[in-house]
Amino acid sequence: MDKWIYGYDRARSRFNHLHLRNYYENDFEDLIQIQKKAFPPPFPPELWWNKEQLANHLEIFPQGCICIEVDGVVAGSMTTMITDMTNETIDHSWDSMTGEGTMNTHNPEGNTLYVVDLCVDPDYRSLGLGRQLTQAMYENVVHLNLERLVGGARMPLYHKYHQELTPEEYVNLVIRAEIKDPVITFLLKSGRSPIKPMADYIKDEESCHYGLLTEWRNPFFG
Repeated sequence: MDKWIYGYDRARSRFNHLHLRNYYENDFEDLIQIQKKAFPPPFPPELWWNKEQLANHLEIFPQGCICIEVDGVVAGSMTTMITDMTNETIDHSWDSMTGEGTMNTHNPEGNTLYVVDLCVDPDYRSLGLGRQLTQAMYENVVHLNLERLVGGARMPLYHKYHQELTPEEYVNLVIRAEIKDPVITFLLKSGRSPIKPMADYIKDEESCHYGLLTEWRNPFFG
């Protein structure tokens, strides 16, 4: 992938050159530092990428490894793999689906592009980079003739409500815009549809270890 576009920085009222491309070994340190900024404690540091995992991603499925530059600076990334998923076998954890982040579970004969990670440097979030990365992966789904894109979303504000709301109730309030969750709200605006919240999806105290499974269906599949 190699795509040049413009992005408007709302915070600074100016346009920037954005470059969507595959990431490579010389990007690894930048990607790791972005993860540390984007997912500070209490997010578990052991879930940040390391160079061995990133090297594995490139070896297994380089098409699913993309990053985005802002005026030549790497500012975000998205990593995906292919899996075979049906509604009957949909329950899983992030570890089990991704081989604990190694992507050794990648199945090139599968029907679903699965989001392993989406991460944007907080300093560049006003540019809508997450939406650009997500849109690029939708294009990958179409290009690869897969049925859908699926990913498990963090629910980072759920810890404030878990005493009074079930995960399903929380998600429904976010859908109705009565609660604004920074991750779920973003995904809904990016075209994703909720499937179900999953317990013990990821080690994440802010989400009470839940993840909301979401999907985008390929309208051209067939």
